[in-house]
Amino acid sequence: MGTAMEAAVFLFEIPTGVVADTYSRRLSLIVGYLGTGLAWLLVGVVSGPWAVIALWALWGFFYTFTSGAEQAWITDEVGMENVGTVFLRGARFGQAGAVVGLLLQVAVGVVSLRAGVILGGAFTIVCGLAAILLMPETGFRRRPRAERGSALAELRTTALAGVRYAWAAPVIVLLIGAELFMGASSEAFDRLKEAHFLRDVGLPAVGQLDPVVWFGIFWLAGMALNIAAIGSLIKRVERGGRQTIAQFLFAFTLMQLAAMLVFALTGSVWVAIAGLLGVFFARNMALPLWDTWLNQQITDSSVRATVISLTGQSNAVGQAGGGPVLGGIGNVWGIRAALGVGALAIAPALALYARAIAHHGRELSFEELPAPVVD
Repeated sequence: MGTAMEAAVFLFEIPTGVVADTYSRRLSLIVGYLGTGLAWLLVGVVSGPWAVIALWALWGFFYTFTSGAEQAWITDEVGMENVGTVFLRGARFGQAGAVVGLLLQVAVGVVSLRAGVILGGAFTIVCGLAAILLMPETGFRRRPRAERGSALAELRTTALAGVRYAWAAPVIVLLIGAELFMGASSEAFDRLKEAHFLRDVGLPAVGQLDPVVWFGIFWLAGMALNIAAIGSLIKRVERGGRQTIAQFLFAFTLMQLAAMLVFALTGSVWVAIAGLLGVFFARNMALPLWDTWLNQQITDSSVRATVISLTGQSNAVGQAGGGPVLGGIGNVWGIRAALGVGALAIAPALALYARAIAHHGRELSFEELPAPVVD
């Protein structure tokens, strides 16, 4: 499922990012919300494994309409100077909404896992319908009709401009490279964490709670930690700027690596829970920082969604390539080995972040480098 989804993301990430840059971020988001919701809902309806795999690939296709478009839409609406605060506050509201959704999902999932999946898809469809009615688009400006060619030519022009922009900015290249390793790392943890509890570590011997309830408690505790901490992070980012964002992103990524290793290697259920919560906390704190740092590098709004989609494509390559490899390691040497190797895959990303931080969150552009001496 994970590999099929990420393969679809790899194939369609840039084309759909180009759609958002060429036509409308709002339209791209509406298509993405409705499509992912429908695919998700149908996963709860069908029973055959190959049908589920195909639908999850379809989910990945529609997800690419939201990847890049969402961050680009927000940045265009509020401006780059305000985007860091908005992303962080949005993360806090997202966590609060997730708490409500989690409680609903656990209540439904104890009765029927299938119904829980259907409910999640239905809520996503409702988000798409709400976007049709409520979402503005005041910051995006499509090129004047006189400057446009055919639809295909317009899409091609936007795609080439976005790719050239990304590769001409060294710090964006570093972030794209970091996403490759982060994607490879995340696939093992995302697919195997529940199995690790059920097979290797066990669940707390407190009451006779269903595993669905225990996992719901874990997710709820992780969300509560993030909601409590993100207010302080907002204040620090507002005071510190780009360099502070880069340093915090490095720290949370390092925390994620350490927590993953603890989760993989411990034999204690309570230490494993602490490691799990550490991963949740570090990931959720790092995500809005990543979005902010990347968007601050993209000064040309006309290619913003395409450039963001390039980073998403890099993450998808890491997940699609790393998933089967880590799964194979798990089959031969066990789930602990797969999780441990997945954690170590973060290390190269840390090195790339450190390189960017050494230049205060920004690397010299190629044009700024001194000219070579010619004899």
